[in-house]
Amino acid sequence: MLERIELFLLFAPVLLMSMVAHEYAHGYAALKQGDPTAQQLGRLTWNPARHIDPVMTVVLPLLTYFGGSLFGQPLIFGGAKPVPVDPRNYRSYRKGDIIVSLAGVATNAVLAVVCTLMIVLVGLVARAIPAASTPVALLQSMFITGISFNLVLVAFNLLPIPPLDGSHVVKHFLPRRVAVVYQRLGFYGMFIILGLLWFGRDTLMWWMRPVAVVFRTALRTVMPYVVPSPWTSIY
Repeated sequence: MLERIELFLLFAPVLLMSMVAHEYAHGYAALKQGDPTAQQLGRLTWNPARHIDPVMTVVLPLLTYFGGSLFGQPLIFGGAKPVPVDPRNYRSYRKGDIIVSLAGVATNAVLAVVCTLMIVLVGLVARAIPAASTPVALLQSMFITGISFNLVLVAFNLLPIPPLDGSHVVKHFLPRRVAVVYQRLGFYGMFIILGLLWFGRDTLMWWMRPVAVVFRTALRTVMPYVVPSPWTSIY
């Protein structure tokens, strides 16, 4: 248990940054679409303190990390405080809503790629400077977790469950009356998500299968550059 706590503390910075980047992307995309709400409220910032939600950013990651695993890896899931946006300000409501909704998952997908490249880069540093092997192994462990966590954020947020990002795309392809009823599910969205986490494992595993495929492919690709150590051996 102590080792797992130490690992969580090691991974916490990359997890927090990934969640903050997700919300910042929403706010920035909204600004570009004509909505300055996030900027006016001081939420268009990289300051983590402005994005931390006690439940989503602290409690949920702890519960999921210590409560189970997904495809043999620790399951870590959480989120930051949603950035406020006002779709009425978008120059084009439909286009703006889709762009803003997908901005977060697109950012997490890019971060997963960046983490993959960073594993290779710091691995090359360790080859050139053997004395740097220990700190490099720590960084690589963080980046590996960053790949996994960002891929999970992409898949989770694309779930068509209001108010997740995926639902904001799906609703625009539904008949208006159906879309209105569909959006109302957002009042129960968090309960549905928690139900999936703890009771809908089979459905969740099916939805997350592409995450496992991409993660394992990325891991196989970078493994020649990973420094052998207790930190990286868990993968």
